[in-house]
Amino acid sequence: MEPDNWQVLIVEDDQRLAELTGEYLQGHGLTVGIEGDGARAAARIIDEQPDLVILDLMLPGEDGLSICRAVRNRYDGPILILTARTDDIDQIQGLDTGADDFVCKPVHPRVLLARIHALLRRSEAPQEQAARLRRLVFGPLVVDSALREAWLGGQGIELTGAEFDLLWLLVANAGRTLSREEIFTALRGVGYDGQDRSIDVRISRIRPKIGDDPIHPRLIKTVRSKGYLFVPEAAQAMTGSAFGG
Repeated sequence: MEPDNWQVLIVEDDQRLAELTGEYLQGHGLTVGIEGDGARAAARIIDEQPDLVILDLMLPGEDGLSICRAVRNRYDGPILILTARTDDIDQIQGLDTGADDFVCKPVHPRVLLARIHALLRRSEAPQEQAARLRRLVFGPLVVDSALREAWLGGQGIELTGAEFDLLWLLVANAGRTLSREEIFTALRGVGYDGQDRSIDVRISRIRPKIGDDPIHPRLIKTVRSKGYLFVPEAAQAMTGSAFGG
């Protein structure tokens, strides 16, 4: 899909802010819809199936987290959450409900556009690229980037889109330590600000799903002051008892 065909729905009750944001995004080739009522937002997301949703957390009628939770099983596109809070609470709750990314208000339009483009490129998965993508097997762990699915001991692993992207990045670079800066840039298309903890939160969610010990991890290791490392030898050595088999 070409960028000028991308459909974005802004769910924001501040009409003036929504209109200014929409005008900026339309000026950069996106088609934009606006919804200001949280009570109507979920139905509209499900009915219209936009390519991406920009979702404010504080909305009349229904809050953004509830909307994200309500649509996540019926909407596969990326959800970008807007929050006025700078602590980790909204970020963790948003990730838990299936959000793919978040930005703190106020956000510079160019930063927002960069985040949108990064999310849309990740979700697009063009047919011509699919043939070059691979299935990686590490003992009982299988990760398929073409299907965007993973299995552990033959059982499907439930991963959000953002979790899969992070897992694939790690396994595709198995044996090499990836810094938070590298991960952040690869997944979001913008530089790491040194404060964002979303990568760490996602790592903590992924570990138990792939049979790793969250307290003493062996598969996804934290390399102090450097980043994260997927250890292929540890995955190859996993036995049935290691993942509940």
